[in-house]
Amino acid sequence: MSGKRVLLGISNQRNGGTGSGLAALLFVSLSLLTSHLSPLAAQSAPPAKVAKSVERIFGPGIQVDTLKVDTASVLRVSKGGTLLGFARVRSVKGKDQPITYLVAIDSRDALKDVDVLVYREPYGGEVAYEPWRKQFRGKTTTAPLVVGKDIRNISGATISSHSVTLGVRQTLAELAAWHAAGKIK
Repeated sequence: MSGKRVLLGISNQRNGGTGSGLAALLFVSLSLLTSHLSPLAAQSAPPAKVAKSVERIFGPGIQVDTLKVDTASVLRVSKGGTLLGFARVRSVKGKDQPITYLVAIDSRDALKDVDVLVYREPYGGEVAYEPWRKQFRGKTTTAPLVVGKDIRNISGATISSHSVTLGVRQTLAELAAWHAAGKIK
């Protein structure tokens, strides 16, 4: 489980400062991350958007490592040597197009946030809005994470709501299982 280290919001000591060195490391790390996603990976999120999302969720000054688990890539997020959590970028099929999203969990395996990185459908983009995404926060693998039970449907975005919710449930289960098994730490 080795990975490239990317420092967000602080100087990059390995490359003598911020700027192009940091961008290059971030690109390499996120390229590794997106190269092993589902068949929808060909339409992944821009690395800068992933970095911005991870920093929004976990805060400035974070350190991000890319870990390999089987064929998957997981972002390990820490700050000052303290583990903050993990994140993974995935894609699910909406009605006709892929929806690329990020799932972030804290060090206790509770959902920290979900971020829709790229929404390609002409309708249903409300799944990317804060009021819908915030209902995932704090959920664990013991939560049903089912539209109509603990997750609200979005009228006009039924397929997107169901697809993203299923993807989040699966990603949360994988991350929590890998963490419990010591595959990510």
